[in-house]
Amino acid sequence: MKDQFQVNYPFISCVKYGDREYVGIVINWDQSIVSIYDLSMINNVDYRTQFINLGEIWWWESNRKIPINIFLKDEMKIFRTFIKTFNAKDIELIFGPTVNLSEIAEKRIKRKSIQLVRSIKKIHN
Repeated sequence: MKDQFQVNYPFISCVKYGDREYVGIVINWDQSIVSIYDLSMINNVDYRTQFINLGEIWWWESNRKIPINIFLKDEMKIFRTFIKTFNAKDIELIFGPTVNLSEIAEKRIKRKSIQLVRSIKKIHN
């Protein structure tokens, strides 16, 4: 069942903190903090459907390295109250994707910059 869930909702992650599992979309996972939209907190069926639809948009239309709350900034505002934040050293990823904002910044710094300079030769008469 877990495999079928992951096929249908590849943007959903499951994390374990203590003896409890949380299912949702990971916002950011760095060395110290993990933030996730907790799907179980969304009790309203319309909100839950909207959340899943936004997850699909983020998954299929972004590069998946930008957190959903940045990629869909205005649309995700209503889900702010469903965010859970955990200490990264005490959390375990069960399945699903994670996003790390610091990796994006690191990769940009590591890119090489090449500048082409046109050489103009002087012609002597």
